This record gives sequence, C-alpha cells and structure tokens, in this order.
Amino acid sequence: MQFYAVFPGLCLAILLTALESSILGIALPSITASLDSGALYIWALNGYYLAVAVVQPVYGQCADILGRRIPMTAALVSFTLGSGISGGAVSIEMLVAGRVIQGVGGGGIMVMVYIIIADLVPLRFRQKYTAITMSFFALGMFVGPIIGGVIVTKASWRWIFYLNVPIGGVALILVSFFLKLKHDRRGATLANLKRIDWLGNGILTATVASILIALTWGGTLYSWKSSNVLAPFLVGLAGLVIFALHQVSFSPSPITPSRLFSHRASLIGFAISFLHGVILTWVGWMLAAYFQALKECTPLQTGVNVLALAILFPPSGIIGGLVIAKTGRYKPLLIAGLALIPLGAGCFTTLNPESTTGMGVGFQILLAVGLGLTMQAALPAIQATLPEEDVALATAAWGFVRSFGFIWGAAIPAAVFNSRVDSLLGQISDPGVRQLLARGGAYEHATRKFITSFNDSPELKRDILNLYTLSLRETWQVLIGFAAVAFLLSLCIPEVPLRKTLETKFGLKEGGEDCKSGKGHEGEGIEG
Repeated sequence: MQFYAVFPGLCLAILLTALESSILGIALPSITASLDSGALYIWALNGYYLAVAVVQPVYGQCADILGRRIPMTAALVSFTLGSGISGGAVSIEMLVAGRVIQGVGGGGIMVMVYIIIADLVPLRFRQKYTAITMSFFALGMFVGPIIGGVIVTKASWRWIFYLNVPIGGVALILVSFFLKLKHDRRGATLANLKRIDWLGNGILTATVASILIALTWGGTLYSWKSSNVLAPFLVGLAGLVIFALHQVSFSPSPITPSRLFSHRASLIGFAISFLHGVILTWVGWMLAAYFQALKECTPLQTGVNVLALAILFPPSGIIGGLVIAKTGRYKPLLIAGLALIPLGAGCFTTLNPESTTGMGVGFQILLAVGLGLTMQAALPAIQATLPEEDVALATAAWGFVRSFGFIWGAAIPAAVFNSRVDSLLGQISDPGVRQLLARGGAYEHATRKFITSFNDSPELKRDILNLYTLSLRETWQVLIGFAAVAFLLSLCIPEVPLRKTLETKFGLKEGGEDCKSGKGHEGEGIEG
C-alpha cells in the first residue's frame, strides 16, 4: 500500500503536463488573435519548451543532491504559478513570461516522475509502472482537445490555464503526504546547492535560446541569409561545443557527464528521443492549423477531430511499455513504431480543403500508434547501459534531449510554413490580406472566423485556401525526412539486456527495504 500510495500525486502531476500538451494547440489561434500577438505567438510555445528543456538537467542534479521530494514539490509549485500568470495575461509578453515559469515546472514534473519510478522498480519491470502514470497521461490527451474546444467556444481561453491551478494544488497535497523516499543528505543545503553545475546550465540556456531565436526569426522577420538569423544560429552551435567541452574538461560536477553517451545504444537512444520530440510537437500544431483553416472547424470541432491521435497515442504507449516489461526487448517496438510515422506523414501531404474529415481523422491512426509505441522505448536503451546511481542524470538528460526536440518541433514547421506562405503571397490579390498573412500572420489567422469572413469573395477565399494547402503540404513533406532518419536509427540500435534487480539509495522510507536491496522484484513484490 505504501508503494502504491506514491502514485496518485505522480499521476495528477503527469495529468497536468498531458493537458498542457493537448489543450493549447486547439486554442492558440484564438489566444494569439485576442492578444494581437503577431509573429510573437511562437514564443508562447517556444518560451515554454525552452524552459522545459534547460531546467531538466538541473532537476537531475538536484534530485541526487537534495533528494526527490524537494525538486518534485518545486516543479509543481512553479507549474501552478505559471498557469495562473498565463491565465491572467493581458499582453503577449505577460503570457510568454507565465509560460516560461510554467515550463520550469513542467520540465521538472516530466523528469522527476520517471526518476521516482526508477527509484522504486527494476529496469526490466519499470515500464509496467510508467504505464500507470501513462493512463493519466492518456486521460489528459483524451479530454484536453475537447476541454480546449469547449472553453474557447463557450468561455474565455484563460480557463485553459486556470484549470491547472486546482489540479496542481491537489497534486501538491498528495506529494507532500505520500512521497517519502530515502535520501542520505550530507552537509548544509546551501553548500549542496553550490555543487550544482550552474555555469554549465547557464551556457546551455544561452545556447538553446540563441538557436531558438534563429529558428523563430528565420523566414519570418528576417531572411534565412540575414545576419540577424545566421549570427544567433552560429552562436548557438558554438555554445553547444563550449558546453560539451565544459562538461568533459572543466566542470567538477557536470549536469550531463560524457559517460551517459559512451555506449552506442544510449547514443542512438538519445538521438531517437530527440527526433521523437520533434515529430510529436510538429504533428500537434500542424493538425490544429489544418482543421481550423482548411476544414473551417471551430476549436471545439477541431478538438473532436484530433481525438484519433489523442485517444490512440497514450494507449499505444502503455501497450509498448507492457511489451517491454514482458519481453525485455525494446528494439522491435522502435522499428515497428518508427516505420509507421513516415507513412502517416506521407498521407497528410495529400490533404486539401476537399478532403473528407474521415481522411484527416483516419490518417492520424498511423501517427498515433507509431508515436505511442516509441514514446518510452528509447529510455530503457539509455538506462540499461548505465549503473543505477546514474539514473537521475540519465533520465534528466533524456528529458532534456526530448524537450530540445520539442523546441525544434515547434520552430521548424513554423519556419517552413511561414516561409512557404511568404513565397506564395503573390497569388493573393488583396494587399490588405497579404499584409495580414505575411511574416508569421498566416498561423495567427488559421481560424474558422478568418476563413469564413471571405465567403462573399469566393475567388479570394479560394486563393487563401490554396496558400494554406500548399504551405501545410510542405511542412508534412519535410516531416517525412525527419521520420525516415528516426526509422533508420532504430535499425542500428543494439539490444541491451534489462536488469531485473535494483540497487538504489532512494527507496521508500518505511517498509521499503526491498526497494533498496532488490529483494522481491522477481516474485510478488514490486514486479507483480
């Protein structure tokens, strides 16, 4: 009972991140229009993903130094606070600030849940218990689009963020009462905090932000050949090199030690996780634009239409986790899942305003199953090559790499889409409409309200729809390339045996000695 009492707080925490992942895409066009954000709308996405990515390595170190409970609590507080600020935003700048605070918490929640489960369950059977939390992730993914559509249609978009506040409060209470893990803390808290690689994290934050600026500005505010784009991009690439050198040669306590990437299985696992993050975010944002712009759906209708993805993706992840726990193998899942994704992306290139709603919904099945099966399959490959004492750092690095993929998954399709729109603006006869759609305005205006406002001008409306069709098609075509690379990597990853025993310093405080010694994991204990 003590073991299972840990999970309600973790499940509600993961529910928060699932709602965040599935609900915002439906409402973003309405939010950006309400705040008159223009091209800055992308920072409502990127600000969150930037924060999620760069804080995860720090959470990994904090989990080892301060124990698991303090970082988990801090993550929930930050996410809840950021949600309240985002809901009360009166400008795009305030919304972005709230989203960054929300991202600091969201990044911690994502990585801490996996770290805590790793403290309690051996690697071979770990996927069974991630499936428990995944069921709540499935719930969030399932109801998120519908809730988002209902809120935007019937109430204010602000309740999309306010909804997180009571859920976060309950999760905080549960974590405070039941998350009691062992931790051999040594020294004063202030002295322990100094052991964290703050310089390395500062370099990493500046690096990711610089790359993000280049990806956001390229093809919208500035040409890709402009120094305003090339300079931050090159600075970001140089920052990655500096960060790697700092971790290998200069940091006494690196947040991402080089040993995490020393095995071919872990290296390919990190690469696949990055591409999975890219693809997952890419699909979510472009589907919302397709249904609202080309099919003239309301936000609520859009939420219903993306249920095929929302319903099938999480259960596929659960099934994948159970298969790994049963067979001890992850490579077949990676190959099968990553083979489906380029097929699904190829199907989406055929969509246009005349395509049936059933086609748009049906094509999601391939992507949903493919993304679901591979969602957790790379993590065992990474953890299997490392000792249990590195589980927090390895899981945090995995979370960072995947979240770094989220950043590219929002920025790259936005850049491709906006660049294609700008190249096609010549076919729009109305100069006022051209101005509205230029430099990132096309996504902001990818709403039913905007498209139907041209019902009295059928020729102009046809040209606008054609512009959206061709621009969305190009984003799906580029996605095929990313998915194909991920599939080829899955063919090369080696299979590493998954451990059936567990040695950890972070077992349950009371009645949890088996968690520390590894006893009972192959009988009716934690494995069962």
